[in-house]
Amino acid sequence: MRIPTRKKPEVLSPAGNLRGLKTAVDYGADAVYCGGKAFGMRSAPKNLSFEDFEEGSRYAHERGARVYVTCNVLPRNNEIEAMREYVGQLKDTGVDALIVSDIGVMMMARQVAPNLELHVSTQAGVTNYQAANAFYELGARRVVLAREMDLQAVRDIRANIPDDLDIECFVHGAMCMAFSGRCLFSNYLTGRDGNHGECAQPCRWKYSIVEEKRPGQYFPIEQTENGAYLFNSQDMNMLGHLDDLIDSGATSLKIEGRAKSAYYIAAMTNAYKTAVNEYMIQRGFEDADGNILLPFHDRVIRPSDPDYGQGTEDQVMRNADAAFAGVADEGYDRAVATSDAPEPDGMSSHARSTRRKSNTAIEQIETDWKHAAVRPAPHVELPEWLLEETDKVAHRDYSTGFYYPEHKVTQNTDRSAYFRSWLVVGEVLSWSADEGGRVTLMSRNKIEPGQQVEFLLPGERPLAYIVPEDGLRDADGTPVPAINNPAHVFSMPCPHQVPINAAIRSRTKKPTLKAE
Repeated sequence: MRIPTRKKPEVLSPAGNLRGLKTAVDYGADAVYCGGKAFGMRSAPKNLSFEDFEEGSRYAHERGARVYVTCNVLPRNNEIEAMREYVGQLKDTGVDALIVSDIGVMMMARQVAPNLELHVSTQAGVTNYQAANAFYELGARRVVLAREMDLQAVRDIRANIPDDLDIECFVHGAMCMAFSGRCLFSNYLTGRDGNHGECAQPCRWKYSIVEEKRPGQYFPIEQTENGAYLFNSQDMNMLGHLDDLIDSGATSLKIEGRAKSAYYIAAMTNAYKTAVNEYMIQRGFEDADGNILLPFHDRVIRPSDPDYGQGTEDQVMRNADAAFAGVADEGYDRAVATSDAPEPDGMSSHARSTRRKSNTAIEQIETDWKHAAVRPAPHVELPEWLLEETDKVAHRDYSTGFYYPEHKVTQNTDRSAYFRSWLVVGEVLSWSADEGGRVTLMSRNKIEPGQQVEFLLPGERPLAYIVPEDGLRDADGTPVPAINNPAHVFSMPCPHQVPINAAIRSRTKKPTLKAE
């Protein structure tokens, strides 16, 4: 059994192992992407065996979710036949789609596994509708757009491709400093091939400059008013802007993080799924119980629509045009211009130089090209507790990536580590109504009387709870003053029914710089 493509926005979650896959599905993922033991872009997680794929696919399908497998490395000559055999084995595990980037792998997959959907990875660098349409003609049913795309580019692609070609966009997680993630930096410095899932993330390291004739004198690279780091980009966070992205034609909303913990997967999946549900309700497509009121559709005005190009420009469009043409940011000091000649088009010489270097046809060829706009709609308002969820996992400073040219992604310059203000203190093993309600848990960190914790619940606001002054017990039922031993079974009173595997988290007394 395979699950058909969704007719409404898809929340696509990562999984680095079978537990992560099941967690993503339990917390509302419409689809999960994961890698096998070979040919994926992440080797740090354990990844899934063929048996895992079979079990994971059954688990997902029984709950209405889909499973996609990453085969997005750029294979070398000596890997071609092994890739063919690998895809041939995958086709019988029940998975729904392959994520590919190499056109040869794509053609081979059509022959070897014709029953699987083909999704074109962001590694292919799709930045325009012509490329998307070409992949569609070759059999792809989804393109994962390059992360360098702004909202206007997403709209323009959506307006000029078939409606049954999905657009997948990143919405949350780490941003790679290289073009579409195709980077040789790790390979050059450490011998670990990023394209084969072994990236050492040297772009996150701290660097200094050493002048050739001054050995031993290190000059740190710092951000000033005149420049910024080239590396160590911020994490993406589009939770509060999902309406813009969905309105602009994104079919699938992708959370990055196959090397992340089950807690991270649960928290971010739950947050984005809840946000999509809010979108569907506030846009009038569903009621609060999930019943369909109207068929879902994006708000992109296509060339076939009567009002295409009829005074529908908006700020996103103007900002995208300006950024592509090299227009300087607002507040640019025109005193640095090297030419005294007038600037009839309002651009500084610095910006004009950038524009000339971009070699765009706009200066050379007049066309009747029109951007695709969106029909206006009120902003989808999300509850404050939901917007706070992204701060309850380990993360770098957040940005909205490249989607808004007027708010460009920047870099962390004070640290390369993660920021964590919440941590997981336990995991629910069972709940019983006995004694007025009691939860049994596997401890992860200290839990003591009077401590405020939260239970992360699927599809709901987290349950805030104060640990009672007494009633804590160890696995033998012996009363204990506090839960101090990690990886041990304990229980405590809890009148609220909570599901198995729910994470229990608590705010840290002192924020730390540590990943999940």
